[in-house]
Amino acid sequence: MKRWVFASVSTLVWVSSAWADGDAGAGAKVFAQCSACHTVGAGAQNSVGPVLNGIVGRPAGTYPSYRYSSAMRKSGLTWDEDALKTYLKEPGKFLPGTKMVFPGLASDADLANIIAYLKQQPAE
Repeated sequence: MKRWVFASVSTLVWVSSAWADGDAGAGAKVFAQCSACHTVGAGAQNSVGPVLNGIVGRPAGTYPSYRYSSAMRKSGLTWDEDALKTYLKEPGKFLPGTKMVFPGLASDADLANIIAYLKQQPAE
């Protein structure tokens, strides 16, 4: 019986850590929701929203030539994984005054996957 409990705990830990890392391939599909306003990749240009290349680790409100809201420019945020997860879950609640009108991603799996995808987008 102890062996079964240990195996269950090991399995749960493995599943939990695999989920926490997200799946960039699945995140590319989630990004389809974002692509109405944002772009990524070589040659990406600002649109309704800023380019998201290199977003992970970038100070908020700093992508060149994009007109950010005052709230975003003055936020003092750096887009680490935790900040992105919280923002993408409820943008307007997390940062009142943001220009992003997207209602948010409810699924923790979608959040993990989109962050994994964004982490793959290098700064230009």
